[in-house]
Amino acid sequence: MPELPEVETTCKGVSRILNSKTVTGGIIHERRLRYEVETNLPDKLLGKTLYEIKRRGKYIIMFFDGGSLIIHLGMSGSLRVLSTNTEKRKHDHIELFFGNLILRFHDPRRFGSFTWTDHSPYEHKLLKSLGAEPLEKCFDGAYLYQKTRNRRGHIKSLIMNAKIVVGVGNIYANESLFEAGIHPHRQANRISLKRYSRLAQKIKDVLWESILSGGTTLRDFYDKDGNPGYFKTKLKVYGKEGQPCSACDRPIKHIVTGQRATYYCSHCQR
Repeated sequence: MPELPEVETTCKGVSRILNSKTVTGGIIHERRLRYEVETNLPDKLLGKTLYEIKRRGKYIIMFFDGGSLIIHLGMSGSLRVLSTNTEKRKHDHIELFFGNLILRFHDPRRFGSFTWTDHSPYEHKLLKSLGAEPLEKCFDGAYLYQKTRNRRGHIKSLIMNAKIVVGVGNIYANESLFEAGIHPHRQANRISLKRYSRLAQKIKDVLWESILSGGTTLRDFYDKDGNPGYFKTKLKVYGKEGQPCSACDRPIKHIVTGQRATYYCSHCQR
C-alpha cells in the first residue's frame, strides 16, 4: 500500500506539473472503486483550475475553484501525469485532461477513491476525524504521552491508528520503534514522556528520510516517472527476520500484531 512518503512524493510531483492548469475534459472508465465515483464528476471539473495540491494523512486533496477532489490511492493505486498520446493501460480507471496532459488514476485492486466536495475537504467525513500529522510541530512526545494515558494496547497499534496520528504505516512503524528502542508490544500507557519524545522524533526522521529518497519500494508503488522508490535498501528491521541486527548482531525477530507483520530486535527494543 502506498504510505505517507509515497503519497507526499506523488503530491509534489503532480503539483509541480499541473498546478495552475485548467481541466479540459475527463473520462470515468470504471466507477466501482472503494466508493462509487460520481457519473458527472468530469462535468463538475470541466473548466475548473487546479490551484493547490495538499496531503492529509494518506489522502491527496486537489483544490479547484469551487470545490475539492479528495483522492485515496488505496492498496495499489497510483497517479501519473502523461501526454495525451500515451496508450491507456488496463486498470487505468479515471482520466482528467489538462490541455495536452492527462492525469491518470491506475488501480488494479480498485480500493482507491475519487470524491468531490463543494465544501471544505477538512470537514468531509473522510478527513474530519483524522489525527495529528506526524511531520508537523504539534506532533511531539507530549502529544503522544497525553493520548496514551488511558490506553493499554500495544504501542505499535497505537502509532498506526489514524485517529491518533496519520500516515505511520506498517513499515514505518516497525522502523521508528526500532530507532527509538521501544518494543512493539510494550503497553502504550507504560511508556515515559522521555521515551515518547524520542519516538516522535524518530517517526519524523524515518518519514523524512523516506520522502527524500522517493518512498519505500513496494510491489505496487512507483513514482510519477514509473521509477520504484529507494528507501527499502535502508530498512533496518522490516522484512529482515533472522538477519543480524545492525546495532547488536542478534537476529531480528518476527511476530504478528493486529494481523500485520512486526519485526524487532529483542535486545535493542525494550
